[in-house]
Amino acid sequence: MNFLITGVAGFLGSNLANYLVREGHQVRGIDDLSAGDPEAVSQDVLFTRGDVNDRPKLWTLLQDIDCVYHLAARVSVPESVLYPREYNATNVGGTVSLMEAMRDVGVRRVVFISSGAVYGDQGAQPLKESATPNPRSPYAVSKLAAEYYVHTIGDLWGIETVSLRVFNAYGPGQHLPASHPPVIPNFLRQVLRGGSVVMHGDGGQTRDYVFVDDVVSAMISASTAPSINHLVINVGSGSETSIRDLLRAIMEVTGLKAEAIVNPRNDPGVSRMRADLGLAREKLGYQARFSLEDGLRLTLERDARFKKEKASRGGGAA
Repeated sequence: MNFLITGVAGFLGSNLANYLVREGHQVRGIDDLSAGDPEAVSQDVLFTRGDVNDRPKLWTLLQDIDCVYHLAARVSVPESVLYPREYNATNVGGTVSLMEAMRDVGVRRVVFISSGAVYGDQGAQPLKESATPNPRSPYAVSKLAAEYYVHTIGDLWGIETVSLRVFNAYGPGQHLPASHPPVIPNFLRQVLRGGSVVMHGDGGQTRDYVFVDDVVSAMISASTAPSINHLVINVGSGSETSIRDLLRAIMEVTGLKAEAIVNPRNDPGVSRMRADLGLAREKLGYQARFSLEDGLRLTLERDARFKKEKASRGGGAA
């Protein structure tokens, strides 16, 4: 099959692209490199640097494409609070531009990568796709708005659409920005360096951490699965882990200790998150294969940054 991946140089996009080309598919990718790493993308991927709002460029890239994976987005929740207009322009405006270009060229399926963040605080766990969204950040609002645009435009123009609400994905190669880094690579880095780990709130808030290989598996299935048009489907591990328990797991797999500093003044975000995976099992044949401990070990083994940090500490059980 022929695929186009927007946001191809990002964490999930590069892992997806590299898997597809290993399986013999033809893959084109576009990324503006505002956060992505082109070195993470296989040389077998036809890479184009560009903006997802550039429709003439999209028209060229979409020729003869069977399915589009739409991952291009700004993804930092705290940053979105500061720059909501920019998040709307990329995450919502870019989605509409892509859907228009797909209509113009005649591409018939898109897999949109949304986020579990759209749920916000909910009274019941695990989180079912039927729950009323309660977004708490401009980032979450932008993902929810993009879902509606994808499905509505798809209905109007005869494009098959599915939105995957991915929960807290992690794994080797995950980007570590200077401000507001993702929690798992940030904790790993701090523990391996012998530093303290800062927990926002009391550390009791839970998240559903899903290993990147499991996310890629769900995305692959979504490109060809029947009877999923217009659906929203959760992708997670199906387990919830508190921040305190996450730190304990990281210390166990690294064999190192770290001091936890609790910052009760900072907003820890929603209190609980756990994905209900019933629909993913039914429609995608999806089953999360990696436990948190297994995923953490694989991250340590595969990520050159962490291997180097670990070696500098003189080892530790993995």
